[in-house]
Amino acid sequence: MSVLIFVDHSEGHIKKASFEALTYGAKIAEQTGTTAEALVLGTVSDDLAALGKYGVKKVHQVNNESLNHLDAQVYAKVIAEAATASGATVVVISHTQTGKAIAGRVAVRLKAGLVAGACALPDTSNGFVVKKTVFSGKAFANVSISSPVKVISLNPNSYTTIAGEGTAEVSQLSIAVDAPKVKVTAVNKVSGEIPLTEAEIVVSGGRGLKGPENWGILLDLAKELGAATACSRPVGDAHWRPHHEHVGQTGVQVAPNLYIAIGISGAIQHLAGVNRSKIIVVINKDPEAPFFKAADYGIVGDAFEVVPKLTEEIKKMKAK
Repeated sequence: MSVLIFVDHSEGHIKKASFEALTYGAKIAEQTGTTAEALVLGTVSDDLAALGKYGVKKVHQVNNESLNHLDAQVYAKVIAEAATASGATVVVISHTQTGKAIAGRVAVRLKAGLVAGACALPDTSNGFVVKKTVFSGKAFANVSISSPVKVISLNPNSYTTIAGEGTAEVSQLSIAVDAPKVKVTAVNKVSGEIPLTEAEIVVSGGRGLKGPENWGILLDLAKELGAATACSRPVGDAHWRPHHEHVGQTGVQVAPNLYIAIGISGAIQHLAGVNRSKIIVVINKDPEAPFFKAADYGIVGDAFEVVPKLTEEIKKMKAK
């Protein structure tokens, strides 16, 4: 019996959300008296033995280059077979774009109960109950899983990564890999930016900035904070900023430690994509802006006055 954690990676490097999943899965193994094992599909340049620092005892790798690009059906088949081979009773997957594509398919193949979007460790005092977010993060639900095998997808940034000591045993897993039905012909990647889904801090702008020519104050603040930049949907639709920066219900959903919204009114569709942020700071000159109701901290003021002053104070703090 074991807890199997799927490790996602990109261009040979393990993604931040996977380290959270490893820590989370290792804790479940501790709760249930089993061992934590990791599963890596494809080729990785990172040191897989070092994953032992996050609590896993073994790392299984299906070293096949065709698995370097996601094909949800192929991934699900391989993960399910690996789970069966390792005797896994719990499978943990990050609730990222990749995880959303494969978790349900894995659960069907394993005839397992699924909790998608978990945000806390299972309560195993009386059964197996997992807390998850519902209604775009507005509420929580406690879901009981009674099936012999359980699949959990963990919301990014909902569980703290803990790195300790130790190394894991790395072994090659021999599983037949079907020919991918999806053919990747090209990858267009934005370079020189912090990926929104992995950013600890996000600075986001809306129509209150009045035009793309004014975006410099936001970029300066983001640079000082080491933050990723984002925007509301109207900004993306107006082509003030690239489409990949659009956050919200119909854009990228983020969960940073700090989300700073500048000149964004806070429509419900935008909130649905950012309300898992741990701290939300809103800067808006309209005191009635809906975003203030969701904010942990709010500044009522003109962004063109507030943001440059905030950036200068951060510079002073860094200089000290």
